[in-house]
Amino acid sequence: MPRTVLVLEFILLYVALPLAYRFSPVRVPALPLLWAATGYAGWQLWRDLRFDHAHLWNAGTLTGRLVPILAVFAVVALALWLGVRRFAPGLQWSFVRQHPGFWAVVMVAYPVLSVYPQGILYRAFFFERYVGLFPGKWAMIVASAAAFAFLHIIFRNSLALALTFAGGILFAARYAETGSLATSCFEHALYGCWLFTVGLGQFFYHGTIATVGTAMRQ
Repeated sequence: MPRTVLVLEFILLYVALPLAYRFSPVRVPALPLLWAATGYAGWQLWRDLRFDHAHLWNAGTLTGRLVPILAVFAVVALALWLGVRRFAPGLQWSFVRQHPGFWAVVMVAYPVLSVYPQGILYRAFFFERYVGLFPGKWAMIVASAAAFAFLHIIFRNSLALALTFAGGILFAARYAETGSLATSCFEHALYGCWLFTVGLGQFFYHGTIATVGTAMRQ
């Protein structure tokens, strides 16, 4: 594919679409748009004869990485909990306490409906499609993380951007290391589910600005 077309496609998917959603005067559900973009990415991967479709799952690599993944997660999860406890105690465990049934549904549905589609769009497709635009392993990892973080401008708060950029580095590096979307998405799901559980899910859906200030004063 010509480089110009790749650049235009990249801008449309990873820049224009989040910006259009962020500044749209009409509020529409985000997940169907994510699924539509992921459907396009999946279709392009499916018709790409050079792409190894095993990368779309390849769960066999997870076993060997499980201990380091969980070790890093334990440290980060503790730090996030301490941060919530110190700076926004009103948010601590708020989702679990206020909506335990819905929380349980999210713990199951979020990895399937959100994490895996994001994995296809921001890792499997991104790494296959744009390697010519970002030559080098770490250039790809950083570019993937930046695009992943930029998606989260739709939530209109800087914490979402900071956390998703850091997470994006970790998830993209894991994909680059393993060639396994299952492994990368497992790690992504761990952190995402923890954010919702510990109380920071408030920053990852619309309407956060009004609630965060109240929580921090409690």
